[in-house]
Amino acid sequence: MPIVVNLDVMLAKRKMSLGQLSQEVGVTMANLSILKTNKAKAVRFTTLEAICKVLDCQPGDILAYVPEEET
Repeated sequence: MPIVVNLDVMLAKRKMSLGQLSQEVGVTMANLSILKTNKAKAVRFTTLEAICKVLDCQPGDILAYVPEEET
């Protein structure tokens, strides 16, 4: 998938655990884990907004477009 989630990078930069983020954002650890491991098919803007607010970052710090190699 060409959209890559760099949530683990931002968590490391902020020295925050997934559990801490889960509590502050109000999203279950299971849902954040799905997002963190790039298995999510969608993300709500409200969730993205809450994550960015807690991590003090921009959506582009968490989401990146990486084009697939053309065959």
